[in-house]
Amino acid sequence: MNKPTPNPPIESAPSVLFTVKDDICTQDLLVNLSESLASAHALACDFAFELDGSRREGALGIAQLIEMSRLLAERLLAEIEG
Repeated sequence: MNKPTPNPPIESAPSVLFTVKDDICTQDLLVNLSESLASAHALACDFAFELDGSRREGALGIAQLIEMSRLLAERLLAEIEG
């Protein structure tokens, strides 16, 4: 049986799961960023040492990129504090 009128389009809510509050100061954001990157670095290193060959090298490369990002965040934090 066909309906005489189609169903109206379903309006979906934004698919944002996480957001950062607007009133958080830059220093607090950088501290949190630095800690998150340090945790990601530790996880990547732990994971890398369970691998062999090129997969291990790839995981260590990811860990190095995370560490460089953490150093950049800490440099910014030091400039704000200093």
